[in-house]
Amino acid sequence: MNTRREFLAGLTAMTAQAAKSGYEPKLILQIYVWTQQFHAEKIPLGDGLEKLFSASQRAGYKRMEVVESFLAPDVRERTIALARQYNFDIPVVYHGGPFYEPESAERTISQILATADAAKELHTTWIDTNCNPKPKRERKTDGELDTEVRYLNRLGQHLKERGMRLMLHNHDADMMEGAREWRHILRHTDPKLLSFCVDVHWVWRGKQDPLELLRLAGPRLANLHIRNSVNNVWTESLGDGDVDYAAVTKLLKQMKYKGLLAVELAYEKDTKPSRSLEEDLKISREYAEKIFDVS
Repeated sequence: MNTRREFLAGLTAMTAQAAKSGYEPKLILQIYVWTQQFHAEKIPLGDGLEKLFSASQRAGYKRMEVVESFLAPDVRERTIALARQYNFDIPVVYHGGPFYEPESAERTISQILATADAAKELHTTWIDTNCNPKPKRERKTDGELDTEVRYLNRLGQHLKERGMRLMLHNHDADMMEGAREWRHILRHTDPKLLSFCVDVHWVWRGKQDPLELLRLAGPRLANLHIRNSVNNVWTESLGDGDVDYAAVTKLLKQMKYKGLLAVELAYEKDTKPSRSLEEDLKISREYAEKIFDVS
């Protein structure tokens, strides 16, 4: 039987070999599930931050994607202090909003730039955004999609001037009509100003082929959000299920992918957690390291 030392040595060797081939993704934790847990337990974010950072470190993570609320004035200094205390890199901050109307898009850009400025002390390099759907998920007109393109390019330019970059995250609403909105933005935005964060399970739940969209994103692919489901119910930890992550890994290796892989657990009504979140995060990291051949 292999010892733990032999297993780790083998994992390191595989990772080194993958790096030589040009495939070298970086594992990161997206903290959304923590905000769900704090909400369920009625714990203010500021009161839960210490637990979040310490448990995430024990679960084996070194990088974290936070959301804009972590940089709100009342918790910003606490977030920065804990990131330093627990030696976390925070390369990405998530902040979405509406972009399909000029007035709301201007407001979204102003809010996101304030978040970007607040993230400077964390040496954050990416803003991860999304284009909110219309009320009742109404169909966006071609003109509204063009408005999104215009303002995403503008936001990307503003971030570039700050030494940061912009990536676009998707949900299932972006996948309607054969991923019409997502494809429109891909075709019409400036590749120098906008990259893509493909949320693999939302693509799958939106009845699109994740592999096709990953191929289309190509060199603009900067991040993947990864979770899974069994019988279309999100599982408490990342593992085998409805999404074939072995096939995703095979494609990423062909693409020589060097971006981020964000473990993003989430609970929905029929998700029935049976373990602590810390344990689920640890199990998810170990699965991600194995299936994606990373460490």
